[in-house]
Amino acid sequence: MAQAVLAKTVLRLVFEKGMDEKGKPVFKAKTFTNVKKDATTDQLHQAAQALASLCNDPLNSIERNDSNEIIG
Repeated sequence: MAQAVLAKTVLRLVFEKGMDEKGKPVFKAKTFTNVKKDATTDQLHQAAQALASLCNDPLNSIERNDSNEIIG
């Protein structure tokens, strides 16, 4: 039977950079690799808030992207 094994976790912060000429928001993302695979949602949220406080642009969203390896 095949199994999914967590291979890596990536934290992605999306910032609002401003507005375009049509008045729609422009976003810019910053990706952090080498995140501990066993980090909890609360830990990642705290880390993202701390990192966002060092930036000039407002934080729009926080994303966790897990990659799994399928072994069989």
